[in-house]
Amino acid sequence: MSTQTDTAKNTRFTKFLNGIEKFGNKLPDPFMLFVALAVIVIIVSWIISLFDVSFIQPGENEEVAVKSLISVEGFQYMLTSMIDNFIGFAPLGIVLTMMLGIGLANKVGLLETFIKNTILQAPKKLITYAVFFTGILGNLAADAAYIIVPPLAAMVFYNVGRHPLAGLAAGFAGVGSGFTANIIVSNTDAVLSGISAEVMDTVNTNVTVTPVDNWFFMIASVILLTVTGVFITEKIVEPRLGSYQGDMDRTFEPTTPLEKRALRNAIIAAVTYIGLLLLVLFLPNSPLRNENGEMIPSPFLDGIVPIIMLFFMTIAVAFGVTTGKIENSRSIGTLMGEAIKDMSGFIVLVFAAAQFISYFEWTNIGAWLAVSGASFLESVGITGIIIVIAFVLLTALLNLLISSGAAQWTIEAPIFLRMFYFLDYHPAFIQAAYRIADSSTNIISPMNPHFVIVLTFMKEYDRKAGIGTLMALMLPYSLLFLAVWILLLLAFVLLGIPFGPGINVYL
Repeated sequence: MSTQTDTAKNTRFTKFLNGIEKFGNKLPDPFMLFVALAVIVIIVSWIISLFDVSFIQPGENEEVAVKSLISVEGFQYMLTSMIDNFIGFAPLGIVLTMMLGIGLANKVGLLETFIKNTILQAPKKLITYAVFFTGILGNLAADAAYIIVPPLAAMVFYNVGRHPLAGLAAGFAGVGSGFTANIIVSNTDAVLSGISAEVMDTVNTNVTVTPVDNWFFMIASVILLTVTGVFITEKIVEPRLGSYQGDMDRTFEPTTPLEKRALRNAIIAAVTYIGLLLLVLFLPNSPLRNENGEMIPSPFLDGIVPIIMLFFMTIAVAFGVTTGKIENSRSIGTLMGEAIKDMSGFIVLVFAAAQFISYFEWTNIGAWLAVSGASFLESVGITGIIIVIAFVLLTALLNLLISSGAAQWTIEAPIFLRMFYFLDYHPAFIQAAYRIADSSTNIISPMNPHFVIVLTFMKEYDRKAGIGTLMALMLPYSLLFLAVWILLLLAFVLLGIPFGPGINVYL
């Protein structure tokens, strides 16, 4: 790797990571790799279909077959869905929408000035903690956090003399593997508990799951993951990377008086924007809250991406007008166009990735593997907490194939919540076990659509870096996060700590 020096400790784990990177980077260019994966799915779906494989769809009690793409129906699907797969690829719209605002802020120099006058002024020992804490809490902004945190973390690390890819990895790990954790109840809690509650309704029991049932466990998770993430970054990732030797030059120049004045105006614009948003949010019968006047779920959370985009546009215009970077309305469109132009490589990559992911979902291979794995686990006859740990490990593996946490829980919940309910486990406890597994392997799953986003950011600092480089960077976070999270789960169980208000392990 072009950014690695010979000073990294030659441990067995380092050799293992180097081997992963070397092998991964020998794979084809990411675009062609996703094309190859799509072809593999086509062939494998045909082979499986020859054996008439089918399964019962959990929660729907209907038989579903693994479908072949080498068929009349499959050929028609591939041909007619290609455009929809591309433009309907959720991260594409999120990324491009966010880049209209963030890109404008970057082009006028706002992000650079903000970092110079805030983050870079903080004690350097706290920077890694700040990155992880911000990344984990970033799930409040949903998928938008993937576009905001990792690249900014890379810029911060670079400008304090640390390896930018270590910052990128830390930001990605915080957002991705820490996606389910938070110190306040988030939309993730509402979505997963809604699925759990619906399943428990079918069991004819008064036991249900609410959005706050994992709250205490998730607060502890934020603290644990932050400390663990800092350790991994500073003791494993950065020593392996060594000093940065790439050709990227993002050194910040000293802040000028004009930039300081522009930053002040941007802060005033930010406070005004947030103030107006809060005013609308807490108005009686606010259009940003749901019919019951609640925040979870609500139009506010559903519309968080455009809200953030408009926020960045507002402060960027305030900054740019002050510095003279925005001379007229035409300048705004031009600068946003330049920001989108920088994402051209990502757009091309998404086209191939979207086809692969769509083909995999259409064939039902992922759902079949999930149901088969669950059936096997149910049949082994293991009892006690060991069966829960086995469930966590199985879910972590299945997460490599099913990128959506809600979709995977929709498949697993009808099987495992019923199974564990009859073993006297509280469904909210099983949901917590699911969440740690689902989050831990997010950052190493090729099915995760945000994987290609971070890969695009990474290439800005190391053009030779490939999928192997990113996998080797993220694997320590994924493995150790899963390990310490399991230990935290066991600690809650053994010490009798409630997972949420009134929620214990057993019913």
